[in-house]
Amino acid sequence: MTAAPGTRPAGLPDAERLRRWRLILGGDADGTGTALTGQDRRIDETLAALYRPAPAEGGGRGGGQRAAGLGASAPSVARWLGDIREYFPSGVVQILQQDAIERLDLTRLLLEPEMLEAVEPDVHLVGTLLSLNRLMPENAKEAARAVVRRVVDDLEQRIAQRTRSLVQGALDRSARIHRPRHRDIDWNATIRANLKHYQADHRTVVPERLVGYGRQRHGVQKDVVLCIDQSGSMAASVVYASVFGAVLASMRSLRTSLVVFDTSVVDLTEQLTDPVDVLFGTQLGGGTDINRALAYCETLVTRPADTIVVLVSDLYEGGVRQEMLRRVAAMQRAGVQVITLLALSDEGAPAYDHENAAALAALGSPAFACTPDLFPEVMAAAVQGTPLPVPEG
Repeated sequence: MTAAPGTRPAGLPDAERLRRWRLILGGDADGTGTALTGQDRRIDETLAALYRPAPAEGGGRGGGQRAAGLGASAPSVARWLGDIREYFPSGVVQILQQDAIERLDLTRLLLEPEMLEAVEPDVHLVGTLLSLNRLMPENAKEAARAVVRRVVDDLEQRIAQRTRSLVQGALDRSARIHRPRHRDIDWNATIRANLKHYQADHRTVVPERLVGYGRQRHGVQKDVVLCIDQSGSMAASVVYASVFGAVLASMRSLRTSLVVFDTSVVDLTEQLTDPVDVLFGTQLGGGTDINRALAYCETLVTRPADTIVVLVSDLYEGGVRQEMLRRVAAMQRAGVQVITLLALSDEGAPAYDHENAAALAALGSPAFACTPDLFPEVMAAAVQGTPLPVPEG
């Protein structure tokens, strides 16, 4: 919350306010008249190394302002990575790392094992490492896999239980019957279906129709095809989709396939037992041929009415656009559910092809950005055949 002009946060002394402003503004000629000492000075120097690089290293600003810089050597960057982990919480560390990679072109240093041991693993770092996979020397690949493994394990702990619970619950509810035995009655659904029979005098609902779960079915109930765009802009989505694919593949009631594509198509279903293998089987970057990818996905459809195809792509089609739309329309007519996720990541609305998204929506195939927290609900709704929880906007 921003304080109104002329006011100050309650209970915050002037000296502390000036100290915070001094850290925010950086530099020596900051106008606060406050000098930094001790740890504050070291924090300021750490931030200056990233956001006020020395002139020889990428454009220090003139006017006598103090310059810093990380230099181009792995040891200096490794020390800096250690410093930011000491001074800032994990979420801030990840942001600073990403800024350092983008602003100071430190990507090549990630090919060195000692650098990989110093970084704070996160989804964006995994995306960067995957884009370097083909360039990575053998002595760095083991360290890179360890980084990716840590991120994947953290994601699985975060999403696995909720995903399995929601999707399995949806599978059970999709088999509802209307003459259930007492133990099979879905009381919440029964009450909703009979609200018009509410008896105000008795403050109760008198159900005329019972809704219940069907008897548990064994074997595969639904086929799920995850079709993932591996162009460079989709890096975080590839990471999340691979982990979700592994979780869904662990459910016996689903037959899950995972296909990645750029201008070519690769089926990574056999690697789904280990999402790390899936990720190292991808090749981030390159063009996009959605039409070719969907043509392959069509060959995987054997039970259209029980198949869900999830296309994860920003829809910047490099192939034949009209053929892409024709394939989606044909699958929809056959009974396949086709859902397009413009992104599967924690970020906000992505850049995407609005014209293609609108065309898919007109075909009855929704296209929207999805966070990892929402994805289990999307899959549960698709399995159950209920409206998808599409975010507004």
